[in-house]
Amino acid sequence: MNKLSFKYFTKTLIVITILVNMISENNLLAQSKNPSPLHFPTPKNIDNMVFYIQRDPNINTAIYAINYEENGKINKSDPIKAYWIRYAEKGEKKDFSYVQRKFAYGLETKTLDNEEFELLFVSYKKLPLTLKKIGSDQKYRVFVNINQKKIQVEKIFVRIEGGSFWLPNVKYAEVTGIDTSSNKTITERMLL
Repeated sequence: MNKLSFKYFTKTLIVITILVNMISENNLLAQSKNPSPLHFPTPKNIDNMVFYIQRDPNINTAIYAINYEENGKINKSDPIKAYWIRYAEKGEKKDFSYVQRKFAYGLETKTLDNEEFELLFVSYKKLPLTLKKIGSDQKYRVFVNINQKKIQVEKIFVRIEGGSFWLPNVKYAEVTGIDTSSNKTITERMLL
């Protein structure tokens, strides 16, 4: 990969992860203007999933799930297992490629305490996500602070119209989750 291609690729990856950490002044419903022409499946029956990412130009979905060890405890050095469900290819499960894991969709993690972790996308580290156990069921969930609200992240959608692999034309991104203070579903949009 030459330096110019790597530069464009890195910028693209940064844009994608910025979308993961969206801050927007307007709360919009998921039914928004300029929806994708694709019909995305909702991942179901995915063991230990905490959130997922979908984006144009295809319906393949990045899954982020708790990485448990054989003893049933979370793997503290690698608490999240991320991979694709390739719905466009008969729902095949496939690990991220090296480039996807190291430069785009992969996570760096840091233990904050025994049951809480900081998650940073490898391509954008300015707004951390927090993985922690919460609720009466004591399941792990992922949270982000946006506009002075604590949001439990459920899904992220990135709208792309054209462009190329190295420089996609990203129109907007949306993060959908639960506002923990109101317990209502909210969607934050960022126009690019």
